[in-house]
Amino acid sequence: MSYRLVVIAALILIILSLGSALYYLVVDKGRGDRTVRALTVRVGISLALILFLLIGMATGLLQPPL
Repeated sequence: MSYRLVVIAALILIILSLGSALYYLVVDKGRGDRTVRALTVRVGISLALILFLLIGMATGLLQPPL
């Protein structure tokens, strides 16, 4: 159950980061670097989530869906 919460929390963080990037894009009108930073955070969280899932499946803690 705790693995499910970690995945859900990561997905929520990804969506929040994407929303903040959209907000910064509109507010800064493409001039600032806050949009790039928010998108970089999103990519980092996505990579961490993928690694978490792969390690969980490799160790047998997570089972892939059938």
